[in-house]
Amino acid sequence: MAEVVVYHHVQGLTAGVTAFAEQLRKAGHTVHTPDLFDGRTFTSIEDGMAHAREVGFDTLLDRGVAAAEALPSGITGGLVFAGFSLGVMPAQRLAQTHPSARGALLLHACLPVSEFGAAWPEGVPVQVHGMDADPFFAEDGGDLDAARELVASTDQAELFLYEGEEHLFTDSSLPSYDEAATALLTERVLTFLNDL
Repeated sequence: MAEVVVYHHVQGLTAGVTAFAEQLRKAGHTVHTPDLFDGRTFTSIEDGMAHAREVGFDTLLDRGVAAAEALPSGITGGLVFAGFSLGVMPAQRLAQTHPSARGALLLHACLPVSEFGAAWPEGVPVQVHGMDADPFFAEDGGDLDAARELVASTDQAELFLYEGEEHLFTDSSLPSYDEAATALLTERVLTFLNDL
């Protein structure tokens, strides 16, 4: 079984993010859900972004890294770093740089590999998931282009696109939730974790 660190999105550690983590736990995995917003949640992406800007993206990234560093040093088998949108920042950085990285799950976002190193590290498989018409993920280049470049650069990467335009479609506590797409994503995530 895998040990997974799940980083929340810009609306905070919502009930939907917690529910997703709980599904992984029920499948037998150990899951940590650090709260980068100190208990605050937001009803819209815009409000969450305003808070993230106020705190500072570098500060949030540092909090994510510190949360991983604070885990018990006796963890064997390595860590899988998972992020929802904003949470992809610490998840991807740690997947590319942390010595115990075992895998990465990048949901709703993907940064260029060059943000955190010259190439994706050997031995760290990664899945990227997003909706094909999500304006945050698929439009204006950005995340989808970064995901495609990642997949082209290594045979350890997979990109999964789902039909739709919702950004945080995996969060069951938000109006953007897509049950069918999330069920398929969860199935793929659990297969990924079980195969590590």
